[in-house]
Amino acid sequence: MCIGLPMQVLHADDGRATATGRGRTEAVDTRLVGPVQPGDWLLVFQGAARERLHPQRAAEIGAALALLDAAMAGDATGATADPGFALPSSLDPDFLASLAGAPTPGAPR
Repeated sequence: MCIGLPMQVLHADDGRATATGRGRTEAVDTRLVGPVQPGDWLLVFQGAARERLHPQRAAEIGAALALLDAAMAGDATGATADPGFALPSSLDPDFLASLAGAPTPGAPR
């Protein structure tokens, strides 16, 4: 399964960085996101940074991946732990529709 990982930049150079996250450290191509600095958070997929992340968003993605890891390991308790943020399944359907660009009922057009 291919999943983007939140990783924090340790060292940065022109178009490259060394980043760490989820128990691994790797060389990352940063050309898609531009210059980065140590401490920046990136969403890394197949060795390339795909987007910059706010530290809170990086933590949310990390929490979701921890839930997925627990579920895949058969840990029912860990798989149902509080992720620390609202999962889409717990959000109001109208709010979810608005996130997807659907008009909000009762909103002016």
